[in-house]
Amino acid sequence: MLLQITEPSTSLVQEKLSQGIAIGIDLGTTNSVVAFSENHKPRALALEKGVSLLPSVVAYPEGSEPIVGEEAYNLIDEIPDRVVMSSKRLMGRSGREAQDISGQILSIISDQHSLETAVKLKVGHESKTPVEVAADILRTLKNQAEISLGHSVERAVITVPAYFDEAARQATKDAATLAGLKVLRLINEPTAAVLAYGLDQGIEGTYAVYDFGGGTFDISILRLQRGVFQVLATGGDVALGGDDIDRLIVEYYHHLSPEIELTPTLYKQSLKMARSAKEYLTFHEQGMWSLPGGKSYPLDRFTLEQLSTPLIEKTIDICRQVIIDADITLKDIKGVVLVGGATRMPLVQGRVAEFFNQKLHTNLDPDKVVALGASIQAETLTHGRGALLLDVAPLSLGLETMGGLVEKIIPRNTPIPATVTQEFTTYQDGQSAMKIHILQGERELAEHCRSLAEFTLKGIPPMGAGTARIVVTFMVDPDGLLTVTAEEKTTNTRQEVIVKPSYGLTEEDYRRILIENAEQGEKDLKERLLIEVKIKAQQLLHQLDKAIKLDGDLLTIVEKENLRHAMDALEHRLTEADQNAIVEKHKMLESLSVPFATRRVQRLVGEVDQVIRPDQ
Repeated sequence: MLLQITEPSTSLVQEKLSQGIAIGIDLGTTNSVVAFSENHKPRALALEKGVSLLPSVVAYPEGSEPIVGEEAYNLIDEIPDRVVMSSKRLMGRSGREAQDISGQILSIISDQHSLETAVKLKVGHESKTPVEVAADILRTLKNQAEISLGHSVERAVITVPAYFDEAARQATKDAATLAGLKVLRLINEPTAAVLAYGLDQGIEGTYAVYDFGGGTFDISILRLQRGVFQVLATGGDVALGGDDIDRLIVEYYHHLSPEIELTPTLYKQSLKMARSAKEYLTFHEQGMWSLPGGKSYPLDRFTLEQLSTPLIEKTIDICRQVIIDADITLKDIKGVVLVGGATRMPLVQGRVAEFFNQKLHTNLDPDKVVALGASIQAETLTHGRGALLLDVAPLSLGLETMGGLVEKIIPRNTPIPATVTQEFTTYQDGQSAMKIHILQGERELAEHCRSLAEFTLKGIPPMGAGTARIVVTFMVDPDGLLTVTAEEKTTNTRQEVIVKPSYGLTEEDYRRILIENAEQGEKDLKERLLIEVKIKAQQLLHQLDKAIKLDGDLLTIVEKENLRHAMDALEHRLTEADQNAIVEKHKMLESLSVPFATRRVQRLVGEVDQVIRPDQ
């Protein structure tokens, strides 16, 4: 197996991208920010009213152009059915997947039982995809950046959660294209935060980035050494964030006012109240709020922290696992960078400080730090400055082999960009095609992993089983997007697919995949070993059957009967799940076939010798 790490910015520099302006964008679940870096000094750009945060909210008034930001947020009370919030959570998802998102506040109008139908959001009598909503937000950020900078802007580095899968990353790039932006690179949010803190300026060591935003949670462990940023491990939950704390506040108030029917419209309006309460209690001990149309009730920080603690403990559990994955101890970490608005909560800061027992980097605005880092990377890509960034693949990538097994080509937490090449062969005589089924996940069997794509390599010349050489290459680019090629080396027949799954994982999938891998690992391994011995047995049976048909005259009647009897016994065992019994019958058949194999070799040697010396 060949593993090749490449410099992500090389090709961009060669394309002379230093001409023109490039910005950094944090496309957030709750708020979005655009930043620009010049002479190594990043700054968040002020928008229309002099503020840097743009609420990631889009209103679609009937017969009017979309309204984005604070004005759209204020329209929740007037036209709640035409206001879209938190759409980032739905990037790259199907209708059925979207139904499972906790704290879901959007109306889904696609086939809710299909994984093949893209999620659509009900906006009045119309529908919008999450990609379209994101494009409207990005377009607003682009326009505001052009006003602020006084130049046209066509290129950007956009940040994504470290645990965004291929579908969500591709959806982000599609949204940028709709907004008139060329994506120089998608950069993981934790890595962008480290860039913003200037940890690439001579500081070395291992750092943790705790990123708790509106819709997602990420924890990444990065090692900085001689200008190289290497992500050792990453973990997270693509549907755990401040939105879920808002949801708990709404449920708490609804419990106090059970007579109020919490309709979808009222729910959306109530979330606005809950967000205000959460933000207020970050800096105050108590206050008064109510559900729209309901009574007013007090809420204090202690109660809020009681509601929030289970969610915060989820993040700590993920941190604990990522420390194990990185193969380090807590003592190896020199500092913790906090990212995301939810990290302002005293409960979050206290619990993170307690767990890591390390200095918390909080001197930069957690809402802006990611965009600042993205702008630094944009300057790097357009002016050739900066550190080498090596992120990792969050989940293993591989393909299905005979028997429904999974061959992992790029293991989880492999540094990316990466190119890995592995050689395969045919299973049957005369096989002229091979199906390449690409998978994502940690389990041993294909049925337990997520299918990303498949294609068929045709034109393989007819050969004996195991003779053809099929070279399969997995290439993950700096954005985390996968391309797979397969080539038959004899004829140079080649097939390539850019893996672009239509929809992403459900909100629990990443965590579930890793938990199941730990819980089911031993069971999966036993199943894999059983399948492998069955495949070997089937190959032996096929080879012997073919040999008897070709050279059966080398066997006596008794020998042939004994071989057939042993073959039948092995074939019978293949219907059972007793691995040891199959191995035992396999060894007996192999031993019994040795004299036959010896005679076949002798005959072949004699035939070759006769060809070489026909006169003797």
